[in-house]
Order: sequence, then structure tokens, then C-alpha cells
Amino acid sequence: MLSLAQLMDILDSTIVNIALPSAQRDLGFPADYRQWVLTGYALAFGSLLLLGGRLSDFFGRKRLFLIGVGGFAVASAFGGAAWDFTTLLAARIAQGAFAAMLAPAALSLLSVTFADDAKERGRAFGIFGAISGAGGALGLLLGGVLTQGLSWRWCLYVNLIIAAVAFAGGMAFLRDGDRPERVRPDIAGTVTVVLGLIGIVYGLGTAETHGWNDIRTLGPVIAGIALIAVFVLIERRTKHPLLPLRVILDRVRGAAYLSLGISGIGMFAVFLFLTYYLENTLGFTPLQTGVAFLPMIGSVMVGAVFSGAVLLPRIGPRPLVPAGCVLSAIGMAILTGIHADSSYAGAVLPALLVAGIGFGLIFGPVQNAATSGVRPHDAGVASALVTTAQQIGGSIGTAVFSSLATTATTKYLSTQPTTITEATLAGYHLVFWIAAAVFLGSATLAALLLRSGPLRLPVDSDAEPAAAK
Repeated sequence: MLSLAQLMDILDSTIVNIALPSAQRDLGFPADYRQWVLTGYALAFGSLLLLGGRLSDFFGRKRLFLIGVGGFAVASAFGGAAWDFTTLLAARIAQGAFAAMLAPAALSLLSVTFADDAKERGRAFGIFGAISGAGGALGLLLGGVLTQGLSWRWCLYVNLIIAAVAFAGGMAFLRDGDRPERVRPDIAGTVTVVLGLIGIVYGLGTAETHGWNDIRTLGPVIAGIALIAVFVLIERRTKHPLLPLRVILDRVRGAAYLSLGISGIGMFAVFLFLTYYLENTLGFTPLQTGVAFLPMIGSVMVGAVFSGAVLLPRIGPRPLVPAGCVLSAIGMAILTGIHADSSYAGAVLPALLVAGIGFGLIFGPVQNAATSGVRPHDAGVASALVTTAQQIGGSIGTAVFSSLATTATTKYLSTQPTTITEATLAGYHLVFWIAAAVFLGSATLAALLLRSGPLRLPVDSDAEPAAAK
């Protein structure tokens, strides 16, 4: 049920993409409003994750998990029944807020449930990582099936089915374990980090529309970074911090968060620009596009489960994560060979298979490493940072790659006698080359900072865990 809940979070980052054109026609809102249906979810989700993680530590992981699942279902029901743009946007923001409770609670429950056996923990995180890595592609598939077969509204209603199973399973099987004594909340830290993350995500989300030099892009991003700096200063001084700095200053966990964030930037190129290529260049329907991602879903799951259950307990994350990043980079490099007359089997499928195995080698081990060796009452916030890293990475990828592709296409059209299709492909090629470089950078960092050998299990007391070497 924890993996189902994670699937629901990840699905809703992509499933609505395919439904948006139909929703726009049905509700009659302008085209430039569409981005806010996506950005509204990302803003609430990304900015409230740390708070959700700390609340799960203070008030109970099972309780926050159930509240998150139930609230997400209610918000999805309102979104599916939306009668205008405002209702749909409010529902998406509410989905993001409840997802920020649900995601860290689910991962921290996984961490504390499988805290005693490295092999079982590796298998559990392998499955969880497979869902994280493949959920975005599965969202595209499910979005195509539901939009074409039923209605765009079912892209939201489907969460009611998933949530019902996850809620019933959570009630029956989950246990909170010990919970620390409640302490005074870190109000100053909460306000600064929420506003800081909102500023960064909002600013990056408007970069494609306004450009990188516009004050409407730079202003929120700069203000957000400044607020994050203030947040760090507050956390160094407060007695009960929202984010204890020991969580991120640990070498292994810090490397895991960096790897997740950088890999999130690179992954964006596959889901968005390959979707554009399949639909706009090769003429695939939304359903065909979703089906085209199935081989990648399979290879992600194979890579994540095998690495988590078999390899990670024996050799540790250092060999696995860099190898996954290198394979992902190779997949991106293969995609630079796509052309207007390329075939799916010859140009796209090999890249999806290679990159999918790479994603699987990254996500299971890294999510495990990100929660290794944490104190019991830090499990929620450590888990929240996993999703925060992915969300911020995805937001950066969205802004940077979209801007680069648009600029490259415009420049190609102005300097060479060519067609729109060829110019657009030039933009895609640039994005995939840069994504390959991003993954190679992530491989280098992971090789330098992660360690070989079995990961530390979460500690079962408040004693400071041994420092990573």
C-alpha cells in the first residue's frame, strides 16, 4: 500500500499532461492557463514537503499517511468534477498539499518498517524505487487510456480507486512504532522554507513564458534562494529545527539527495520531449505514446528490484548509482539520433530500454541511501527531502530544457534554410545531449561521495549514528 500511495503521487505529476487539452476545451479556459494546472500541484507539493515530513515525525507517520491518502482522494474527486478553471486549479493545489503529507510519511514508514534486515530493506526500496522511476511514464500511459477511452476527468477520478486500496491497507497493516515527545514547532523555519521553495518553483515555472532575464522569473528565484539561506541560519540556531542539518550533512545522505536532484533534471528530458516527438513528429496518439513507454517501465522495474534486492545489500550504492547514471546518459545520447523519419523500434526503443535500466539502478539504491542511518524522529524529514530533491530537480529541468529547446529551435530557423520539423528536432537533440551531460555529472558526484559496502540501517535510538566514511 505504500508503493500504491507513491504511485498516486508520481502519476499525478504526468497523468494530467495528456488530459490538459481536453480539459481546456471542456472548461473553456485560455491556453496560457494550462501551465498553472501543473504548476499549482508542483508548488504546493514541493514547498510543503519538509513540513509534511516533520509533521509525520511529530504526530505519527501512519496518521499523516492516512490523512494524506484521504485528503488526496477528496481533492481528486473535486478536480474530476470541476466546473471551471478555478475549481480545477484549487483541486490541484489541494492534491499537492496532501501529497506533501503522504509522500514523506510513506517513505519514512517504509524506512522504519524495514529497519532491521538489509536484504529485506533493499528489496522493499527496490520496489519503491521502481515505482518512483516508472510512475511518470505510467502516468502518460494511463492518461492516454483514460482520456481516449473515457474522459479527462477520469485522470483524476482514478485516484479514488488507488486511494481506497491504499487507505484500507494502511488501516489494516501499518504500525507507527514509537513516536518522540511533541515539541514546539519551528514556525520561523517553516515559513521561510515554504516561501523559499514556492519562490524557486514558481520562478522556474514561469521561465519558459517570460524568459530567463525577466524580473518575473529572476525575482522569485532570487528571493527563494535568499529565503533558503535564511532558513539554514535559523536551523543552525533553533532548539527543535524543522530540518536538523545533521540529516543533510551526512556524506552518504547528502550525496543521495544530490544524485536524486540532478537525475530528476535529466529524467525530465525523456518524459516531456520524447512525448512531444512521438505525438507531434511521428504522429502517435496519446494512447500509442503511453504504450510506447511500456518497455521503459519494465526495464526500470527490473533494474530497481534487482539492484535493490540483490546487489545493494552486497556492494552498496557507490558502484550502482554511477553505473545507472552512465546508462541513463547513454540512453540520452541514443535519442540524439532521432529524425523525422526514424522508426520507434530502431531509434526510440533502444534508448528507452537502456535509460530505463539506468533509472532503476539510480532510484532504489538512492532512496535507500537517503534514509540510511537516520534517527527515528528524523525519518520523516529525511524522507521528505527525497521527494523535495526530485521536485526541485524536475522544476529546474522543466524550465531549463524548455527554454533551451525553444531558443535552439528559433536560432536554427533564423540561420539555416530548414523546416519547422527539422528546427524542432535540433532543439530536441540539444536537450538530450545536455541531459546526457547532466547524468554524467551525477555519475561523477555519486562515485566521489557515495560509499561502497552495505548501507547503515536506521538507528533505533537517539544516539548519533556513526559518521559515513
